[in-house]
Amino acid sequence: MRILVAITGASGSIYAQRLLDNLDTHVHEVHLIQSQYAASVINEELPDSLRVPERVAVHSLKSMNAPFVSGSNVFDAMVIIPCSMGTLGRVAHGLSSDALLRAADVMLKEKRKLILVPRETPMSLIHVRNFELLLLAGATLIPANPSFYTRPQTIPEVADTVVARVLDHLGTPHQLVARWREEKD
Repeated sequence: MRILVAITGASGSIYAQRLLDNLDTHVHEVHLIQSQYAASVINEELPDSLRVPERVAVHSLKSMNAPFVSGSNVFDAMVIIPCSMGTLGRVAHGLSSDALLRAADVMLKEKRKLILVPRETPMSLIHVRNFELLLLAGATLIPANPSFYTRPQTIPEVADTVVARVLDHLGTPHQLVARWREEKD
């Protein structure tokens, strides 16, 4: 698959790092783009900064020559992780003033997989209405709400409970977290 990972300035850089760590770049063509504020948050939250795997193509936010800004250059999926409410709102309303927003707009208009991982609480009615617009447009929303039934012990393990759901929706096999058990007789 051809996958675009987009990182915004929302808190939760660990989610983006864990996704990049778990996308096999020998199997998938992975591209990366960051919003204007992503680097600031990454510097606050990730002590070793963002570790970009060797085979990931990194693109400028300002470049409208990136391959994913046109529907004629087919990408299979885009994941905005973490997704700020500002980015979510701009995507919901079809604003495409930079390469990241344009890529999201292309994914929606071409009916390709767009996954947004919002990390915000509490939510306002505006946020909920933007969620509704995106769901109606065909996007998948996976809020960064970790689960705890696997008893994660570390911050990466907590983040993996969300990243595992993203990988599931991408259709990418993984062993990040145990699956929910079936009932015992």
